[in-house]
Amino acid sequence: MVSAAGAEAQEVRAAVLRVDYPSLLPISRYDLRTEDLAFAGAALADEDNNTTGRFMGQTYETVTVATAPETAAEEMRALLEDGIRYVVLDARAGEVTALSDMAAEAGALVFNVRAPEVALRGEACRANLLHIAPSVAMQADAVAQFAIWKQWKRWLLVSGSNPEDRALAEAYRRAARKFGATIVEEREFEDTGGARRTDSGHVLVQRQLPTFLQGTEAHDVVIAADATDYFAAYLPYHLWTPRPVMGSAGLRPVTIHAAHEAWGATQFQNRFEELTRRHVQEEDYNSWLALRVLGEAVTRTSSADPQVVEEYILSDAFELAAFKGQKVTFRQWNGQLRQPILLYDDRITVSVSPQEGFLHQRSPLDTLGLDAPETDCTAFQ
Repeated sequence: MVSAAGAEAQEVRAAVLRVDYPSLLPISRYDLRTEDLAFAGAALADEDNNTTGRFMGQTYETVTVATAPETAAEEMRALLEDGIRYVVLDARAGEVTALSDMAAEAGALVFNVRAPEVALRGEACRANLLHIAPSVAMQADAVAQFAIWKQWKRWLLVSGSNPEDRALAEAYRRAARKFGATIVEEREFEDTGGARRTDSGHVLVQRQLPTFLQGTEAHDVVIAADATDYFAAYLPYHLWTPRPVMGSAGLRPVTIHAAHEAWGATQFQNRFEELTRRHVQEEDYNSWLALRVLGEAVTRTSSADPQVVEEYILSDAFELAAFKGQKVTFRQWNGQLRQPILLYDDRITVSVSPQEGFLHQRSPLDTLGLDAPETDCTAFQ
């Protein structure tokens, strides 16, 4: 490594742009979004990057911006005009594609820390867009591998009626075909709108679910596809036939959770809680990881040029410790971060996928999500 005394000073400026959408209150108060969601992870990443940066003559500064969808483009334009060339984007798919295109015109690199759509890693991929958040295909495959490992091969798939729910359900259908499970029956629970935490909301859902699930085909496990958080949380104790629940409720695939302690994660959790006075959430971790990816690349290349940084990130030389038991890397064909997925029951890490025995010629992590031969992404070719 080069010491600070022998290195030219580098200032690395980045931004976290979070798009806040109108939404109903979540089912549980535990799931209320905090004002510093995603921003807190960036603050911790700046601390970590600057610890190393002091020895390298580098300083890291991340600005944070929360915006509505209708003003997101204006905020992105302001960041780019201010000279920022690294943007951590916490937004839905529509804004991710539009804002990434804006960033590309300025030569800026974007990290997606929220949107899970497969299309963003496929036909709608962008050469300047890297994905920290796992795709729905990766999440579904993580759940499917555990179910197959447990010999729970007969699935009852219960999905919501919203487009996001149906996309998640399709990811589970694909995972079933991929790993040899059988979906013995599918049922769609209609989202009729309304509040989630009133008598017209959750009480009605709880009353409907047992009768809704009567008379199903024999199954080993219930797979819930409820990306919009409408009904799945009530499934575990409102089934007609008692079975394990996985997916959007019960055993859930996550990138991080506050009880995760393995592989040095306790140290990460303690530092995050000392800084923020709260527990970590997935978007915090994803933002932290995005900026740590940036810091590692700048350190290794001694460059703050986005093209140089991205080339290194996508190269075989890049790897980063992420408290997941193995180093994380990027898929060169679509910019997706390879990472283990934790399976969480709201108290502990029950398991981690990829599961033992699921092998791949390149990396077991590539058993999660779309492999290179399956991708429709051409931007990285």
